[in-house]
Amino acid sequence: MNFFKKLRESISTKAESVTTKFKEGLQKTTSAFTEKMDDLLRRYKKIDEAFYEELEEILISADVGVTTVMELIDDLRSEVKKQRIEDAGQLKPILSEKLVSLLKGDDTDVELRLNEDGLTVILFVGVNGVGKTTTIGKLAHRLKSQGKSVLLAAGDTFRAGAIEQLEVWGQRVGVDVIKHQAGSDPAAVIYDAVQAAKQRKIDVLLCDTAGRLQNKTNLMEELNKIYRVIGREVPGAPHEVLLVVDATTGQNALSQAKLFGEKTGVTGLVLSKLDGTAKGGIVIAIRNELNIPVKFVGLGEKMDDLEPFDSEQFVHALFAGLVTEEDMESSEV
Repeated sequence: MNFFKKLRESISTKAESVTTKFKEGLQKTTSAFTEKMDDLLRRYKKIDEAFYEELEEILISADVGVTTVMELIDDLRSEVKKQRIEDAGQLKPILSEKLVSLLKGDDTDVELRLNEDGLTVILFVGVNGVGKTTTIGKLAHRLKSQGKSVLLAAGDTFRAGAIEQLEVWGQRVGVDVIKHQAGSDPAAVIYDAVQAAKQRKIDVLLCDTAGRLQNKTNLMEELNKIYRVIGREVPGAPHEVLLVVDATTGQNALSQAKLFGEKTGVTGLVLSKLDGTAKGGIVIAIRNELNIPVKFVGLGEKMDDLEPFDSEQFVHALFAGLVTEEDMESSEV
């Protein structure tokens, strides 16, 4: 069974509602990307340097990432030479498969790691304005709908309105928020939240943290202090350190992922606001260039618009207009 047939059959087994959500959430990226790709493959009858240069521009403009694009182009050149392909139209299924392979990456460790023997502590990190607090609220809603008890910790005590924003989400979702006054020691807030979670026999504690400090204290030092407090009170915690990045910022999101990944022991990424960008290719760059799994993607403003990252669903949504039934049939072996 060829690649596309397996992909098609795998996707067909997924819930239709999830497929629709991914399609709608990636509409901006899909439209911009597939229209340019279709136009390119239509205009060029012969694969030459001009074709490769324009292909590079399209991929880079979708924020696939320069490093990833260069690897992809080199791979395509080898494939074209190996199969003696001359017509650009014949490259369509091969190009699609290469892009799909890059996006799928390694699907291990994409599940949220939960402590089966007691309290699970999940720490959220990321710069201000990426949608960290909103993501916490959405995940709290998701976990609660799965029957788990959830508690929130307002560890971002420096950003104006951060505590109140988390409280609003707590009220919407129906979970309590442990907080101190604005400007308080974040580690002290997290300590109190852990104690409250243990006393109440809570399943999951979601901890907000600062994206920027108003004083001279180094942000990474503050986060390390929080790690020590959590690790001392709950052995093996934090069970997840989720970095939230704003997909609409493109390459800046990749830079943030690199910085936090090196400094804070990030175990997973959450790409927020993916529905608001035409540059969803940043997912490909992040998965290909960093050894950090994408665990969730934000596909809208509603409470249930936080979806576990599913590479097959993502692929189906992103390339629905590019990988056609004709391509699948033409690639049959």
